[in-house]
Amino acid sequence: MPALVMSLSRPDYDRIKLDEKRMAHKSGTLCQRAYIAFGSNVGQSVSHIEMAAKLMEEREILVWRTSAMYQTKPMYLEDQRDFLNGVFEIETDMTPANLLKKLKSIEKELGRIKGIENGPRPIDLDILLYGKETVNTSDLIIPHARIMEREFVLKPLCE
Repeated sequence: MPALVMSLSRPDYDRIKLDEKRMAHKSGTLCQRAYIAFGSNVGQSVSHIEMAAKLMEEREILVWRTSAMYQTKPMYLEDQRDFLNGVFEIETDMTPANLLKKLKSIEKELGRIKGIENGPRPIDLDILLYGKETVNTSDLIIPHARIMEREFVLKPLCE
């Protein structure tokens, strides 16, 4: 069972500011609500997660809400530090493929290097859900293929 660690404290997330941000976000365009899982177990995990949220907003991905962060044991490759995991609720007018490209660029900017599958990483950003769409390509599966086996995703997603 994941242990609740903390909530991401961002003073600009009060209700009024969120409404202002939403109205300013691509007014008149069709936006999709999506859910992005985040995880980190290298370096200053909280800082990496906060920076990921900031970089998403700089790339026109509106972070609507952030779940609490949970400290979880690693899955699949167990010989590594515990993770901080949670979920961002976002709004975007990007296609799922373009959203994935933006998220991968954020991971790279924050120091993620593709190495050992399921190994340690400063940040991991995965698209869990994208509106009511389903996607099944070689690069992207929505809903996320392993969403149902990951309590560290399901618990914050339910928030």
